[in-house]
Amino acid sequence: MKRHRIQFPMAELSNHNQDEAYFFLQGSGGKRKIRFHDYDEIFQIEGLYEQIFYDRLKCTSPTKVSSILEAAVKQSQGNFSELRVLDLGAGNGMMGDELKKQGVSRLIGVDIIPEAYDATVRDRPGVYDAYYVEDFTKLTVDKKEEIESWQCDCMVTVAALGFGDIPAKAFIEAFNILKSEAWVAFNIKKTFFENTDDSGFSKMIRGLIFSKYLDVYYIERYKHRLSIEGEPLYYFAIAARKKSDVPEEFLESIGVVA
Repeated sequence: MKRHRIQFPMAELSNHNQDEAYFFLQGSGGKRKIRFHDYDEIFQIEGLYEQIFYDRLKCTSPTKVSSILEAAVKQSQGNFSELRVLDLGAGNGMMGDELKKQGVSRLIGVDIIPEAYDATVRDRPGVYDAYYVEDFTKLTVDKKEEIESWQCDCMVTVAALGFGDIPAKAFIEAFNILKSEAWVAFNIKKTFFENTDDSGFSKMIRGLIFSKYLDVYYIERYKHRLSIEGEPLYYFAIAARKKSDVPEEFLESIGVVA
């Protein structure tokens, strides 16, 4: 895979939020500033996402979330290889690739930006049985029924929660598409468990974890990746099981504006 000339900023960024971090890409047209969450730009350049987040910043999340999901399924005497997985916020297929190596039965990718789909087709053709470019807050009835027809009994979401990448309403919509007793595995930044974090997604995650709609099997704190200063960024990996659909009024009841 092609290597790129990447430069991290010389000044300390420790006073910036994680989603405000950026880097410079040196190319034939000169130096270009790209933010970490400008996924549409990053995915257009082959190998850039992997080089930044996995080679330089040592991201471990696909492996970690996959491993706790497998442990939860085994604990319930389930068969990991029989899972039909909805990969929400699939990006360019890093998590899908990890699950494919573990031999899951079906793999359905979903992302809101077409550049993610294009990157997956370019870099990991054949990983997904289907890949939808959809906004889950605005799903049509026909598209929802089509995705439901895959009968997914598991959903994974890795490195896509909490920075506005996936709204709370979209997460709940995807959750409700899953079959009853489906598995759910995702990672979140550690501040989501702190009451000082009053973001909508943080409230939703805390509300869901302590609700009757979800049965938590594993919560593990781990090193998600390094910051650009080389400091560890800790996240939680969570594996749980769906008990029932989440009603429309749930978000409003916990103070989240849909």
